[in-house]
Amino acid sequence: MTVCRRYRVSGRVQGVGYRFAACAEAQRLGITGWVRNLPDGDVEALACGDADRLLAFGEWLRRGPRAARVTAVRATDAAPQEFHEFAVR
Repeated sequence: MTVCRRYRVSGRVQGVGYRFAACAEAQRLGITGWVRNLPDGDVEALACGDADRLLAFGEWLRRGPRAARVTAVRATDAAPQEFHEFAVR
């Protein structure tokens, strides 16, 4: 069963390759969706896939790449959407 979650990541997450690292991790996990920078400095991701894989992705978002300093990850359910791959926007 495909589940979709919207994540909002706060902290020092822009300018450290966070989006590209998140995209690589999502592709490794077989998750589809997208990730983008927000004007307020947060990063937003919409991910769809198996619930266990989304759980692993959410855990990765809390760690992030080495240079990032994640202070919070807020996750909310999202309406099911169909994507073919995970993309950086």
